[in-house]
Amino acid sequence: MQIPLLQEIVIILGLSVGMVLLFKRFKLPVLLGFLATGALCGPHGFGLVGATHEVELLAEVGVIFLLFVIGIEFSLSSLASVARTVLVGGTLQVVGTVALTALVAHALGLAWPPSIFLGFLFALSSTAIVLKLLQEQGAVGAPHGRVASAMLIYQDIIVVPMILLTPMLAGRSADPLGDLFGMLGKMLVLLVLIIVLARYAVPRLLDAVVRTHSRELFITTIVVLCFATAWLTSAIGLSLALGAFFAGLVISESEHRFQATGNILPFHEVFISFFFVSIGMLLDVGHLVKHLGLVLLFTLLTLVGKTLIATVAAMVLRYPLRTALLTGLALCQVGEFAFILSATGLEQNLLSRDHYQLFLSVSIATMGLAPLIIGGSGRWTAVLLRLLVPARLRQRLDALIQARTEARSAHRLSDHLVIVGYGLNGRNVAQTARAAGITHVVVEMDPDLAEQARSLGADVIIGDASNEHVLEEVHVARARVVVVAISDPAATRRVVSRVRRLSDAPHLIVRTRYLNEIEDLRKLGANEVVPEEFETSIEIFARTLRRYLVPENEVEELVMRVRGSHYRALRSMDRGGPPESLTVHPSEQELAALPVRFGKGRVVGQRLMDVDVKGRFGVSVLAIKRGGRVLTGVDGTSRVQPDDVLYVLGPPDGVAMLDRLLRD
Repeated sequence: MQIPLLQEIVIILGLSVGMVLLFKRFKLPVLLGFLATGALCGPHGFGLVGATHEVELLAEVGVIFLLFVIGIEFSLSSLASVARTVLVGGTLQVVGTVALTALVAHALGLAWPPSIFLGFLFALSSTAIVLKLLQEQGAVGAPHGRVASAMLIYQDIIVVPMILLTPMLAGRSADPLGDLFGMLGKMLVLLVLIIVLARYAVPRLLDAVVRTHSRELFITTIVVLCFATAWLTSAIGLSLALGAFFAGLVISESEHRFQATGNILPFHEVFISFFFVSIGMLLDVGHLVKHLGLVLLFTLLTLVGKTLIATVAAMVLRYPLRTALLTGLALCQVGEFAFILSATGLEQNLLSRDHYQLFLSVSIATMGLAPLIIGGSGRWTAVLLRLLVPARLRQRLDALIQARTEARSAHRLSDHLVIVGYGLNGRNVAQTARAAGITHVVVEMDPDLAEQARSLGADVIIGDASNEHVLEEVHVARARVVVVAISDPAATRRVVSRVRRLSDAPHLIVRTRYLNEIEDLRKLGANEVVPEEFETSIEIFARTLRRYLVPENEVEELVMRVRGSHYRALRSMDRGGPPESLTVHPSEQELAALPVRFGKGRVVGQRLMDVDVKGRFGVSVLAIKRGGRVLTGVDGTSRVQPDDVLYVLGPPDGVAMLDRLLRD
């Protein structure tokens, strides 16, 4: 029996393996390998795959899993914290892109309806590509990652009204406003339902499933929740991907969210490859070659225009210029939902066949360039800032946009604590400082996190701590301690350098995720560098040594030696070299609980000094459990009673001999 789809899957995955290996050999992004695979095996290439519709279905499953995982990582609470960014930033980005595209298209000779429709298409960015690349970089939680994610959420929602407005642009809709308000009502009901499920129903359901200890049942439950929510949103006219994101939000409030993510990731990795292959299959290489000059021109205009508009939108939200540029570069490509919308425009005669193919070529080109642009966005941003904005003007601009302070008492600050970054580490430091009565001020560039800190009573300055004007606002030169707890390595180095440029006085404590940052940060002026991974390792090995009954003073001495050498011993092991000497002396002692048999033990009724437990066996009796009580004041005069349990410490052979004596 033959399964035609299986043959198509084998061709796609087999060709993908070869293409990805080739691209990795030349240090090119994996995503480009999948796009090239689609172009080769698609109808406009060698025509190796005929079941394009089935491949599109597999691709849709990949997008569902991707958005589901992102929803789990995002959580309802973090979504609420970026609500302003979603509404304000998303609106500015979409409206700005639609307006600019429509003006350019109309100037080139198109009528207003198709010009506005083209604006709809180019306003959308690729949720799948951007979030996958940000995930790989670990930048979803970075300021630019949060802003980009918020704007993508807005785009995924606004695509539905765009679809409803398309017939009106073509002059074929009877009641577009009625349809639009009806959709908004359905979305509101769905959001309320999701919040209720996330808070009450789903956590209890997952608790019940986990108690069965069945991995198969857990995975099935997660997949059902994901697909059911996606299907529900699709049934009311929203996108499947948005439904999958909502499903992730539902599960994000459960304590089992990490297990859910781990079980879904293998499915996500396989199916998302079909999505990128399906995009490549749309590319008509012949049309691309024939109109190469035009495609390159519009690709460049798209990348520049979308970057500019998203950058301005982020700056309006009071993000610094560097963060705004990183956001703009992340959103510079055209998105997958634009393909769905463009097909609707083709049916409604808002796009001609030639314009449709030109749009596909430009869109796929921007998608293909996205890994290179986002992967090198840090370098691109540095170059753009250096070339386009003089350093003095950039500092003034950042200060004007960001350094909006609520710390009215800042001018009186002295001998205080400055906390740069209000993520998890910064928040913990701030809470500890508040509990200890230490005067402190927080510097945070994310307005939502800053508002959260302010709501908890912290003095906050919204701004980039690598800007000297912002550091002067918090009187860093008069601070006793400065704690830098931000996730961006380049930004961390800039902050340390700026602090030391202003003053050598503060004690500078820096958190880093990366081992290779330690020496550089110390050279820049950090007094203490705390790498997350090694602090975790220290805690683990300290607890391990305690279980082996290594004396506490030896454990503490070892920890102090590792920290005192700035983690050099652990770093030598991480580099694959021989570890530095970290000699410890694990105790060869065994801790045991030995029961006394009733009425038969030769030691029953005797005192411990008479049995001579220490002299004969080298064993110390630490405590005795008798009648449900633990007696700790044990000495040589203590007598052994029937059914006692002796808690002893000694060499394993001595403990074994005493155990045999108690059981005789």
